[in-house]
Amino acid sequence: MNILFHIIHLRGLYLILMLEVEKLVEKTEGTLRSIGEKVLEGKRLSFEEGVKLFYEADLSYVASLAEYINRKKNGMFAYFVVNAQINPTNICIYQCNFCSFGVTKSDPKAYEMKLEEILRKVEETYKMGGREVHIVGGIPPHWEYENYISIVKEIKKAFPEVIVKAWTAIEIHHMSKISGKSYEEVLLDLRNAGLDAIPGGGAEIFSERVRKIIAPYKAKAEEYLEIHRTAHKLGIPTNATMLYGHLETFEERIEHMERLRELQDETGGFQVFIPLAYWPEGNKLGGKRTSSVDDLKTIAISRIFLDNFDHIKAYWITLGEKVAQVALNMGADDIDGTIVEEKIVHSAGTKSALGHTKDKLIKLIRGAEKIPVERDTFYRPIAIYP
Repeated sequence: MNILFHIIHLRGLYLILMLEVEKLVEKTEGTLRSIGEKVLEGKRLSFEEGVKLFYEADLSYVASLAEYINRKKNGMFAYFVVNAQINPTNICIYQCNFCSFGVTKSDPKAYEMKLEEILRKVEETYKMGGREVHIVGGIPPHWEYENYISIVKEIKKAFPEVIVKAWTAIEIHHMSKISGKSYEEVLLDLRNAGLDAIPGGGAEIFSERVRKIIAPYKAKAEEYLEIHRTAHKLGIPTNATMLYGHLETFEERIEHMERLRELQDETGGFQVFIPLAYWPEGNKLGGKRTSSVDDLKTIAISRIFLDNFDHIKAYWITLGEKVAQVALNMGADDIDGTIVEEKIVHSAGTKSALGHTKDKLIKLIRGAEKIPVERDTFYRPIAIYP
């Protein structure tokens, strides 16, 4: 009886929101009204319409449209995962202008974790109920191909129940270069070692104009997309990201999303889209932090534009806890996880915590008046906290 009441209640909330959005669209004029009508009819937005939302729509309008889509897809549920992010080293050959994390081997801040340290962190996560480890770091010039493979293999051997989400497309591209193997061969080796999924990092912004300035030596957009395409073909699910708030235009943000949308049409292998707010401290690029309005608007427009993505993440590390909480009512349905000790964004100046307890994440989601759902890497519910 309680479950039936719960379902009826959620359906009622959705219908109320739908009526409110319909009234809002009716009061709007011109192209923005036609965009709202397309959203209500479940039709896809064009590139030009996505750009128009950035330039002309106010936050309340895009937030209402985005939350209408979100509740249609995910109801009142908001997801989190009990996980740990492990950054094995900050030594990196690329030295991207936007990055505050990567250093040279001779830098006093340089570090490399031994395999025993990595396994100890996985064990700590496992003991607190975590079943996912997210592994991403710098790309050291002295690491060999087997270093990347063995980290996955040893984690999986010691903790077979742990889901290993490891190595971005940038690292996989590098592994392909140093081994002489194709992307498919590298991914097969990783899968055989125990890889379960691939994180979305390294996408930055697909615009060639901007990429030449912020990350001139990194894998190109086409290479990033091809690695994800290959992973999807092999049955390895992946995430997708976009770094925004530096030198890109609104047109370049929508171009980025459109290329992801096209690949998702082709493969269906992306699990979630994660807009990552740029943090400017401690790097060559500098600049200013984006506003909270821009953060929330980007979340909302990504929910509207990426109609073939089931999930949009409000990554609390880059947004901060409060903005991520607000985003859960503006199109986002996920805030990531406990994380334990994130280093990459913290090196660029984020003031958010290094990690959070499960209870803290449940409290954040409840504070947004959403229902917390503990999930695994693949968005399968583990526990619901009504």
